[in-house]
Amino acid sequence: MQNKKNIAMEWFDRGKHDVKAAKILFEEGEYTDSLSSLIQQAVEKYLKGFLIFKGWNLRKIHDIEELITEALRYDPSLGKYLDFARNLTAYYMEDRYPPGPVTDYSEEEMKQSIDKAEELIKKILKEIN
Repeated sequence: MQNKKNIAMEWFDRGKHDVKAAKILFEEGEYTDSLSSLIQQAVEKYLKGFLIFKGWNLRKIHDIEELITEALRYDPSLGKYLDFARNLTAYYMEDRYPPGPVTDYSEEEMKQSIDKAEELIKKILKEIN
């Protein structure tokens, strides 16, 4: 179990960088498209670390809803994050894949996303520790 925890912690370290970078962009009031992708990436990394810790085999996937659905097998209370997961996946798709202009999200929406991501991350960390 210790090796799985070490691997999970490596995922969390990377996710922590994404959260920090998202907060910097938020403070600058710039590039909300990139900010939204950083939030998505952070949550993806924390969920993958959580799932690996629980014995899940890593898959190349960026769909947060699918990762939350996998995580529900280990913690049903994560179901309250399904709507948030759908939003994060939409952010990722909108930022990464044209056509269409770069999306500019509101300050309020990004603040809510950062707060919800931090809430989920805190829950994941509590489960691991």
